[in-house]
Amino acid sequence: MSYVSTQPLPEFPAASLAPNEIVPLLIGATVGEVERELVLQTLIRCNGNRTRAARVLGVSVRTLRNKIRSYSADGIEVPAPSD
Repeated sequence: MSYVSTQPLPEFPAASLAPNEIVPLLIGATVGEVERELVLQTLIRCNGNRTRAARVLGVSVRTLRNKIRSYSADGIEVPAPSD
C-alpha cells in the first residue's frame, strides 16, 4: 500500500518553529518528501556549501551529491554554492 501526498511541503523557517509546531506540518508527507526538504533547507542555511551541508546532515558528500543529482533530474531547483 502506498500513500502519496499531493500537497507540497510548506516553506517555513525551521529555526523559528518549536518542535510541536513543526510535526503537524510534516504529517501527511512521505519520508522522501521530508528528507528532500531537510536537504534543501540545510543547503540554503549552508549557502550551498555541499561539504558543510553533508556534515550537518551526517551523510557523506557523495550521498549528498547523489541526492542533489536525483532532485535536479526530477526538476527540483537546488541551491547553488555561493561565492
